[in-house]
Amino acid sequence: MTPINSKQQFTYARRNFWSGILFGLGLVAFLDEMVFHQLLGWHHFYDKSTTEIGLLSDGLFHAFSWFATVGSLFMVADLRRRDAWWKKRWTGAVLIGLGFFNLYDGLVQHKLMRIHQIRYDTNNLLMYDIAWNVIAVVFLLAGIWIVHQTRKRLIESSL
Repeated sequence: MTPINSKQQFTYARRNFWSGILFGLGLVAFLDEMVFHQLLGWHHFYDKSTTEIGLLSDGLFHAFSWFATVGSLFMVADLRRRDAWWKKRWTGAVLIGLGFFNLYDGLVQHKLMRIHQIRYDTNNLLMYDIAWNVIAVVFLLAGIWIVHQTRKRLIESSL
């Protein structure tokens, strides 16, 4: 176990965490938009209106993903400049961001708000929903586990 750059990484542990969350949100939003909205054409971000509104909502969603990703990378650049980037903590937070976004999308947007479904041209939507949400939970739990490991090291280094 390599010791953390205790002073800098301890001081900037939250910034490492939140930049990872933001990157995870931006990355998964970008991948969702690119794969499911554009390449496969399964749905738009908002499917309760015209195709034009669906495309507009996709554009706004795509802009959010890029702002989140680029903003998080500026935070990472600042952390690296300060010799405070904590790769393991950041990676765990990225997985939490990925998992949180997909779980929110799968439960809230797909089921509760019904603004879109994963796919419309199928008779077996339940299998898509289960796969989507199980993958989200796996990412979320893996990220929580990794961040928890770094939290233990923070506590140990502060004693």
